Amino acid sequence: MQPGYPGQDPYGQQPNQDPTAQPNDPYAQPPQAPQYGQQPQYGQQPTSGQPYGQPTSGQPAYGQDPYAQQQPYGAAPQYPAAGYPGGPAQGQGQNNTMGLIGMIVGITSIVLGLCCPLLGVPAGIAAVILGVLGQKKVQSGEASNAGQARAALICGAVGVVVGIISAIAGAAINMNNFGS
Repeated sequence: MQPGYPGQDPYGQQPNQDPTAQPNDPYAQPPQAPQYGQQPQYGQQPTSGQPYGQPTSGQPAYGQDPYAQQQPYGAAPQYPAAGYPGGPAQGQGQNNTMGLIGMIVGITSIVLGLCCPLLGVPAGIAAVILGVLGQKKVQSGEASNAGQARAALICGAVGVVVGIISAIAGAAINMNNFGS
């Protein structure tokens, strides 16, 4: 505040001062919050005329779900089990490892087919086999990852083709080097 202009901020804003507020003592204890179901201090009541802790106009108290069943104190909430249409029955576990491992090996076979065809071709064949086994599990209802099994088949086949092309290209380049 500037001298000569009491109560006015130099930036044109008025300070928020309540003329009925008591002076703030920085060393005083903070006021206690009212306990659940008790009246607030100083005899004040909410504007609706209801004491704190009680719902107004038939509405539930804050934080309570009117449709929820009451749980004992400390109990975890119970949620319905998630189910997917066309999926396996409740309690039956999924065995999605064939499709997942096949997809990983298939992607690896593409990379190995580019740099090391002797490793890329067998990895591609393994990915195709794992993809077929994964699709059989999906069809029998033991697994739910048809996309990963299909990706294993595709990536494995691409890895085999890339490995064979890379091996032929490497042999052709080496033949030209030996002939000169």
